[in-house]
Amino acid sequence: MRQGWSSTGVGWVANARIFDATMAPMADAVIAAAELVPGQRVLDVGCGFGTLLELADAAGTTPVGVDISDSMVEAARRRVPAAEVLLADAQTEDLLQGGAGGFDRVVSRFGVMFFADPVAAFANIRRACVPGARLAFVCWRSGENEIFTLGTEVLTARMAPDEGEGEDAGAPGPQAFGEPERVREILTGAGWADVDLVAQDAPLDYGFDGTDGVEERLSVILATTTGQSARTELEPTLGPDGWASLVDEVRAELRRHLVDGAVRPIAHTWVVTATNPAA
Repeated sequence: MRQGWSSTGVGWVANARIFDATMAPMADAVIAAAELVPGQRVLDVGCGFGTLLELADAAGTTPVGVDISDSMVEAARRRVPAAEVLLADAQTEDLLQGGAGGFDRVVSRFGVMFFADPVAAFANIRRACVPGARLAFVCWRSGENEIFTLGTEVLTARMAPDEGEGEDAGAPGPQAFGEPERVREILTGAGWADVDLVAQDAPLDYGFDGTDGVEERLSVILATTTGQSARTELEPTLGPDGWASLVDEVRAELRRHLVDGAVRPIAHTWVVTATNPAA
């Protein structure tokens, strides 16, 4: 997982501006749910290139990020110099790193669905928190989510089938926390209390710059896991011209799904909150 995110993270960093613009509703929802107060210590799990760290810093808190991707960590450190950013695995490592007291808040934007043992991971995170600390994160809901299919299906239709696909809906990955009961079981099993999930639907507006958003969505597809895998698998067989033609097919597919003149798929998410019980 660390090796994979170090490679994939380069594409995320290169497209940080697009991710921030399209996923702004989710970042805002997490910050609102966390109920930040100036002076608090805030841990961002799977901090990526620092979106929530920047928002937490602007709110007057002391932000600390943790991520397993070295490229993401480097980008977050550049973006939010005031934040401490750890290159570490939140599942198992000491998140206090021998430093100051525990965390008052834990936040995450799509950064907690990749744990091999989520109960142990959330227990480890909770141990780094003060009594009464609040957890707030956003994750993808189960069911049809255009963010995973719009444009990408053109590529996956040409790729060899994934032998492990569909074997375990709870396996680590973007949609691992899609079912609310599983999320509740994980968090209560890890010692968290007052677990709550609120459904949020929001458009991902790839036309944020006044364009139709096709090239923005295409850039994200090609820079992240599916696009990278498709190019590695298909371009050697198709050749440069064949690959370029396939990419044009993706463009055409995106144009067929414009909403009010732009690429605007609806994201279906959970905003999850919980509390670390008093000792």
